[in-house]
Amino acid sequence: MPTVFVANESAVLINGEAVEGVRAVEYRRATARRDLYAIGGAERIGVISGHHSVEGRLRIASASRALDSLGGDDFFQISAQLRHGDTQVTVSFDECLLTEKTFSMGAGGHGEAVYTFTATRVREAE
Repeated sequence: MPTVFVANESAVLINGEAVEGVRAVEYRRATARRDLYAIGGAERIGVISGHHSVEGRLRIASASRALDSLGGDDFFQISAQLRHGDTQVTVSFDECLLTEKTFSMGAGGHGEAVYTFTATRVREAE
């Protein structure tokens, strides 16, 4: 049976400090790959792996002072502690840099900031 992590039991840390108002954490890890074929063959005989990239987004109610205080070239670490009961998985993003911040607020709603970042690597640990 799958583990369903619960948002109100989980936490997000920036450089070890808890961030309040986190509405969502999203990330994508991609690796460039190329197929390898034998001369005169039509079937793939191997795969060549290349560079990898990590891009993520933090959606936060209103704004985050911790993220707003970072300069464009300031590296930081994000740690998302995902929990469900006694089960915990920590997803860590190393050497992050902010690439974009957007802010929106609709009629009758509240403000929401989205911080987009890149990371050198992402690690998952139980």
